[in-house]
Amino acid sequence: MINFHSHTFFSDGELSPAELICRCARQGYRAIGLSDHADESNFENIIISELKCINEINKENFIKVVCGIELTYVLPKNIAKVAAECRKAGAKIVIVHGETLSEDVYPETDLYATQCRDVDILAHPGLISEKAVKYAAKNNILLEITSRRGHCLSNGYVARLSAIAGAKNILSTDTHSPDDIISLEFGKLVLSGAGMSNKEITATLKNAENLLKRRM
Repeated sequence: MINFHSHTFFSDGELSPAELICRCARQGYRAIGLSDHADESNFENIIISELKCINEINKENFIKVVCGIELTYVLPKNIAKVAAECRKAGAKIVIVHGETLSEDVYPETDLYATQCRDVDILAHPGLISEKAVKYAAKNNILLEITSRRGHCLSNGYVARLSAIAGAKNILSTDTHSPDDIISLEFGKLVLSGAGMSNKEITATLKNAENLLKRRM
């Protein structure tokens, strides 16, 4: 299992970075990304704090940990600017909190995020437009299929539009608590439940592998 979308107590998660990493490692995860919620006010502090733990853990080579960030409720027109600043600050994975059905997010967040080449993943994009999906395909931005309750309501819709437009997907847990840490076997069921074929499931899991190679 590779999961780039997880939260610690630096935003709204329950666990410290060290405990979250340990729990995932004990469940056989190959890699995890720490990607706490952030905007212009706090991304630098989160990245600096994450890296203090990540750099120590990665010396041991029992799990690969990636420094990430999830831009959340950032004004759509500011996404590109803030994403670039996060890269400069040390974030390897940049996620944007998409227009999920379970929360109110600024309209056009999906559209602006998928046009930004500094973005790696658009999380739980809800009823994303065909135009935004095409931008995601063009800019190699992964559209998330998630196991997170509430956010998962549009998984089938996202998978279907992605297949039509040639956009790539990624499986993520959006972990906030220990109960959110899923197995690879359950992850495959989530992808199957989104209507994916075995071939599409294999490709989706491979997308996580490829992103890990690019960012580590």
